[in-house]
Amino acid sequence: MSDLPFGPPVRVSPLIRFGRWSFLTAGVLYGAFHQSRLSKKEAKFREIEAKEKVVRDAKIKAEKEMAAAAELKSLEEMVNTPKK
Repeated sequence: MSDLPFGPPVRVSPLIRFGRWSFLTAGVLYGAFHQSRLSKKEAKFREIEAKEKVVRDAKIKAEKEMAAAAELKSLEEMVNTPKK
């Protein structure tokens, strides 16, 4: 053990060891609680978003149909213009 660059390892106090494990456990429990809370929030958000998606998709489809009709009309006008 004399080969170690910083000397022999130091014995850690049981109080410090208990504190470390306590904070680690508390952190894991807090993380699990926080994750479950955020997951519930996200599930509600996704449910609302799914309902809105149907309306949004219908609106986009209608806009695309209108744009296609306008483009078709303009192309017909270009083709059917009388030549002088």
